[in-house]
Amino acid sequence: MYYVWIALVGFAAAVIGKLILPGPNGPRGIIGTALVGIVGSFVGTFLGQFFGFYRAGENAGFLGSIVGAIAVLVIWDLVFKKKV
Repeated sequence: MYYVWIALVGFAAAVIGKLILPGPNGPRGIIGTALVGIVGSFVGTFLGQFFGFYRAGENAGFLGSIVGAIAVLVIWDLVFKKKV
């Protein structure tokens, strides 16, 4: 049940991140969006620990997951930008 909860929170964080950062960004579909959110949660945890918002062993909260998902979407856009 723990992993289902992580996937749901990751999916919600990625959806909110995609709403904040509009446009054709990130992978498509429910699974791709959930993966962006889960990776974003890990990125948010790492950044929060690096800047001192979280202690070692502490996970990012929902807002940290959203910030991480936005960071993943920005990096995704930079790496996989379509040439016009």
